[in-house]
Amino acid sequence: MPYKSTENLPESVREHLPDHAKEIFKEAFNAATEEYHDEETAFKVAWSAVKKKYKKGEDGEWVEAE
Repeated sequence: MPYKSTENLPESVREHLPDHAKEIFKEAFNAATEEYHDEETAFKVAWSAVKKKYKKGEDGEWVEAE
């Protein structure tokens, strides 16, 4: 199911990612859902997209990758 806004993302995403990373996740998830018609694959694609721009810092918070 595609997400209409970042407010609809799962709590595990919504509560931990910065706003820009949430947008990346949402857009990647929605595109992958349309292409693959499989939620598990869509989640993998979305997390992969986030990890291209963000990483977990030493404190466990997601920060923009350099």
